[in-house]
Amino acid sequence: MADYQFIRVDEDDGIFTITLNRPEKRNAMNPGMHKEMHGLLTTLRFDPKVRVLIITGAGESFCAGQDLKEYFYDMSEEDARLERERSRAISNEWRNHLLRLFHAPTIAAVNGWCFGGAFSIVCACDIAIAAEEATFGLSEINFKHFPGGMVTKNITETLRPREALYYSMTGEPFSGKRAYEIGLVTKAVPKAELWKTVRAIAETLRGKDPIALRMCKEVYKINMQMNYEEAYWYASAKSDQATLLQRGGWIKGEGGIGGFLEGKYRPGLETAETAKR
Repeated sequence: MADYQFIRVDEDDGIFTITLNRPEKRNAMNPGMHKEMHGLLTTLRFDPKVRVLIITGAGESFCAGQDLKEYFYDMSEEDARLERERSRAISNEWRNHLLRLFHAPTIAAVNGWCFGGAFSIVCACDIAIAAEEATFGLSEINFKHFPGGMVTKNITETLRPREALYYSMTGEPFSGKRAYEIGLVTKAVPKAELWKTVRAIAETLRGKDPIALRMCKEVYKINMQMNYEEAYWYASAKSDQATLLQRGGWIKGEGGIGGFLEGKYRPGLETAETAKR
């Protein structure tokens, strides 16, 4: 795997962790980070070795959003315009397509500051666990702008309208505990317990069938854009695809319905693998 300047990649028995690695800038996203994330996720896409993907931040921050200084002040106007357009396309692609529809389960481990464009990372992940002490905020309104890119779309789908508009219009920061209360994250735990909690969830997911997990997230996320009839036929087609890819495993295999009918495990409480243990 390539060497990276702005991110770090670690792997442990199929659990891959990407760390946004600009701690001196609160891990703010710059064009270089966008390019590296796009390249890495493209490399890992559909790699069967990746069973779970975790994204977190180095130091005391998760991600402070876009690096406004680098985007708007550190380049000449013409270079800035071209780079912004190029980077916008890349950043949209990796967060809102490659990450949102990544083949394996994804977890955002929000360890600290999480602002602006970082909401798109959190919302694109399947599961988000935040430190109670983390600080979130949609601060764009404070510099005469609004949550741009896909952020407004993300919070529209994740938050209730009252909370989404309140935090967008006031720019008021809020804690990880509050992020859980309004549905932005799955759980909020004390920071000292963050990694233990994330790791336990990752290990649980690693024990599930990877094809079933992929279908689960694809059907859920694509169904959001469909009416009832479209959703039914899409889910039916994906069920057939799962049957084909598993060679009938979910029906007749030991870990499927067949094993349940033979009394080998109780699917409401366990999997065939955990029953063996």
